Amino acid sequence: MNSASNTLRKYLPLLVLAAGLASIAATLVAPKNPGPFNVQGFARLPTLEGGRLKPLDTVARSSLLQLQNRQLVYLGDEAARAAAAKDPDGVTLFQRMEGASPSELHPPTLLPIEWLLDVIYRPELAQYYRTFVIDNPDLLSLIGQNDETMARHYTSGAAQLFAIVGFMESHWRRVSYHDIEPYLQKIEDQAKIALPVDSRLRSPFQGAVVQLYQNLILYQRLENAVQVPGAEDFLAELQQFESALPQGVAAVRAKEAKQPHDEAVAQAMMKLGERYLRLSDATSLLIIPPVEGAGTLSGWQTAGQSILGSFQTGHVAVSELAYAALGKTWRAQNVVQFNTVVEKFSADLERTIGEPIHKVHAEVRFNAAEPFYAGISIYVYAVLFAILSWFWLGWARPFQQSAARLVLLAWLLTSAGLAARMYLEGRPPVTNLYSSALYIGWAAVGLCLILEAVYRNAIGSATGGIIGFGTLIIAHHLALSGDTMEMMRAVLDSNFWLSTHVVAVTTGYAATFLAGFLAIIYVVRGVLTPSLDRDSADALSRMVYGVVCFATLFSFVGTVLGGIWADQSWGRFWGWDPKENGALIIVLWNALILHARWGGVVKQRGLMCLAIFGNIVTGWSWFGVNMLGIGLHSYGFTAAAFWSLSIFVASQLALIGLGLIPRQRWRSAA
Repeated sequence: MNSASNTLRKYLPLLVLAAGLASIAATLVAPKNPGPFNVQGFARLPTLEGGRLKPLDTVARSSLLQLQNRQLVYLGDEAARAAAAKDPDGVTLFQRMEGASPSELHPPTLLPIEWLLDVIYRPELAQYYRTFVIDNPDLLSLIGQNDETMARHYTSGAAQLFAIVGFMESHWRRVSYHDIEPYLQKIEDQAKIALPVDSRLRSPFQGAVVQLYQNLILYQRLENAVQVPGAEDFLAELQQFESALPQGVAAVRAKEAKQPHDEAVAQAMMKLGERYLRLSDATSLLIIPPVEGAGTLSGWQTAGQSILGSFQTGHVAVSELAYAALGKTWRAQNVVQFNTVVEKFSADLERTIGEPIHKVHAEVRFNAAEPFYAGISIYVYAVLFAILSWFWLGWARPFQQSAARLVLLAWLLTSAGLAARMYLEGRPPVTNLYSSALYIGWAAVGLCLILEAVYRNAIGSATGGIIGFGTLIIAHHLALSGDTMEMMRAVLDSNFWLSTHVVAVTTGYAATFLAGFLAIIYVVRGVLTPSLDRDSADALSRMVYGVVCFATLFSFVGTVLGGIWADQSWGRFWGWDPKENGALIIVLWNALILHARWGGVVKQRGLMCLAIFGNIVTGWSWFGVNMLGIGLHSYGFTAAAFWSLSIFVASQLALIGLGLIPRQRWRSAA
């Protein structure tokens, strides 16, 4: 038994590393179609939105994150009944995935791209999907919902038990477009009242109704992305329109010139023009590439714009006909024809668009791999192993090594994710709040790996796992606002300054947060556990001091570089902008910590409390100033961010209070 235990201790780090590598390898497999339809081929089709070329897969994923805070669409009984009503004798999409009836414990799901296909081509079916997340009870009341109508009713005993104990939802959080549609006018009326109100002054109901109104606009734009919603055979309509173009255009021109003409033909053509004009105005998704020069970002059109251009060219664009053909085959659930059109259309686009199409395809692979989501779970396991190493002393070494290897693995995974984003964007790693969360976590964990290599006490691994997990969770919530790789504003469109000022400042953020979280480990282990011995306390003190020195350097250099950039962009080195003030406060606070330590004003515990307060200073500079609504760096107030920041500040103050408890009351020997 002893021999087996020794063998397990010896090989545990290797086994843990192998398990981590296997989980990552599973994410690198090329995405597969869930059924016979080549939906992944459709997902790779390019579109121009937000100033950049992206795959329809990204459009579907980012839209779902904004609409319902998750990417998979879970189907309910209403959607299953709608599918059966549409195709009572055939094999429906739902039956293909889950059999004849959906399971309560594991409800059938749609991939994001399948959901988008139905929104565009089968809106009468997609309207039953629970797509819109609504948590505000007053807003639910506005659309005729209440606790009773939103309650989930399970038939199986296991499901009922899971709902009672909280492992399954007792109430729906999401509603369908079908549920909302009768109340669209009420929602619009309330949104018009709420929109003029400053976002900081809106009531919870007003904030919720504005969000729902904007989500409904997004959903309707997707419905109009390719064809007129509800058109049974849009391909036949376009073909008839194309054949009637010569006679119809001639009749309209003769009517405008007050010459003899066929009034019926002219009126029919004018009605079609109005129909396609509405389609043109109803979406911002540019899916039709230019025939010539398709490798550039100019000349892309919406479906409606492309059809309207037919009045001048005399024919409908091949790309629009291809999308219409995809719609016809998807509505008919014709596998062979759908896959054939996808294959031929994709080959044509590769020839016309050229090199940019490869980035589009790479983005689909990146989306499917989801390296940052995979990193979250690995960081959690790393923290667990690190904590176990402090209490299970007989296994301290293998647990410490396992934690270190998992942190390294997650860091390499997020490094690959950041590198992929840099390739796709053609930018340095930090371009917006979302990417700043990724980079701050990445930089902090990188520093933790260095600390762990030096001290080998699992403190670096635990801190790295906590920061890595936390920043990836923050990034996930920031992704709920839409595409995370949007184009830069003109004043920020400089790879040089993004590579110098922004990277230096965010590295300073990362180091300041790292010092604060190391201090938190000192306080928590010292006050709440007996695991903080003198050696660990001294090691943590040295870590915090060294990291604060590092943070001071990068924060100072980054702030000075920001002033130089501001002088070049806005004609002044320093304008006391809230973001500039926040950066300066970080520099001053880190300098205060160092001077207090050098002057003997604080000892070990005082250093830790000051470092924890550095988390508040950095959190304010990172997020707080963005919500003030003033200055050149303001991204606007959001209630969710305000409360999250407030809770974070309160937690740091509470930890400082713990750190100020007289040492004789600590459970440790520190």
